[in-house]
Amino acid sequence: MVTVNYDTVLEDAVTVITGLLTCDYKLSRRAMALLLLQGDQEATLMVRNIEPACECIMAGVNSTQQKFEQPLGYVIMMYRQQTANYILEQVTTMRQRSDDWAGYLSYLTMWPVTGIPILLLVLYVGMYKFVGQLGAGIVVEYLEQVTFGSYINPYVNDVLESCLPWEALRLLLGGDYGIITLGFRYAIAIVLPVVGTFFIAFSLLEDSGYLPRLAMMVDSIFKVIGLNGRAVIPITLGFGCGTMATMVTRTLETWRERLIATFLLALAIPCSAQLGLMMGMLSAKPVAMTIWVMIISGTFMFSGFLAARLIPGQRPVFYMELPPLRIPNITNVIIKSYTRMRWYFWEILPLFVAASVLIWLGKMTGGFDWLMRTLIPLTTALGLPGEATKIFIFGFFRRDYGAAGLYDLIETGGLTTAQLLVTATVLTLFVPCIAQFAVMTKERGWGIALCIAALIFPFAFAVGYVLHCSLTVMHMLL
Repeated sequence: MVTVNYDTVLEDAVTVITGLLTCDYKLSRRAMALLLLQGDQEATLMVRNIEPACECIMAGVNSTQQKFEQPLGYVIMMYRQQTANYILEQVTTMRQRSDDWAGYLSYLTMWPVTGIPILLLVLYVGMYKFVGQLGAGIVVEYLEQVTFGSYINPYVNDVLESCLPWEALRLLLGGDYGIITLGFRYAIAIVLPVVGTFFIAFSLLEDSGYLPRLAMMVDSIFKVIGLNGRAVIPITLGFGCGTMATMVTRTLETWRERLIATFLLALAIPCSAQLGLMMGMLSAKPVAMTIWVMIISGTFMFSGFLAARLIPGQRPVFYMELPPLRIPNITNVIIKSYTRMRWYFWEILPLFVAASVLIWLGKMTGGFDWLMRTLIPLTTALGLPGEATKIFIFGFFRRDYGAAGLYDLIETGGLTTAQLLVTATVLTLFVPCIAQFAVMTKERGWGIALCIAALIFPFAFAVGYVLHCSLTVMHMLL
């Protein structure tokens, strides 16, 4: 049996706490003492409920923490890591190979001088070309315009017109905002191809071992915004689904990191469907897309920088094991992509149906028109047509729902390049969708979720207004 030897301060604290524990636990008292020192919530709650000397025990934990600069969980983990490394040295032999191409490439992905160009290449090929142009361009155009536009939607509307005498029911299922003609079309023809191509690209990066190396490279940058390299996982997942990424923030070490990551995910990280559609629509306008990327990236860094200085808490620490860098296993990629696509589709389809029903109810009761009239002054202040108002309303139901509405408006020629840029910027920075907001309330609480939404809403329109004014002045000067 191997025993981890801690320093004198920790061993003394373990001895004192062990002596104060009087109840019977499934673990040894030494193990319980170490769990308490590491801040384990379940162990702490158990001790507070049943131990007579719980106040003395917690005082001992707090006084021990004050003697260390790093969290006790990190300190204890490092001692265990040292013991594990010692055991490993006794039973393994390491052989260095000068011709190890994987090791050399691994170093290049983490060295900023070469790692940043590699990252830009990955984003260009994976996000711009594969997700943006193939997924959001070619596949979406075929499914949306040909499959649904030419065949499914006209057929559904004809059947409803001939079989259902009730106009209200016909509008619920078909027409401009029906469950089939709008909800199914958005979910299957517009969102699913983008999400599918993104998950394929993400699975390739994940299976190759690149993501942990990206975390190592961006660690110093993320520390500027109050996070560390570990946060690259939820942030990257946010480009797939902000709802899923918000849940994954629970893996971050401190409450401060979890709050900052949740805020940035809600503000400046577009989901895969939204990102793919934005890049697909802006790809034909390179200057507009460059401005959009600069605004979103600048907002991400500036907001994180402010949050890191305004939100109190411990500074983040970072440690991560690097898996081998390898050629992705195609079977793994297929299984992961299929599983994620299936999960995502069955999650969004009911939401799109529900959104269609809510829009139908709003149209039938007049609530939708009232909300449109209320928000039209905001959209016109941004130099946008009144028709763009519904895009922001759709965006609250689902971010990708709003992006799909923007796609429809572009297809009808309803926006100029400047208006497209303003709309894409505001929609990206807009309040999180209902699903992500619900997870935010579950993970961070109602108070924080409402504060984040209340901050993001005016900020998004303020940025859009400044951008509109800047583009107007530039046009006048030119």
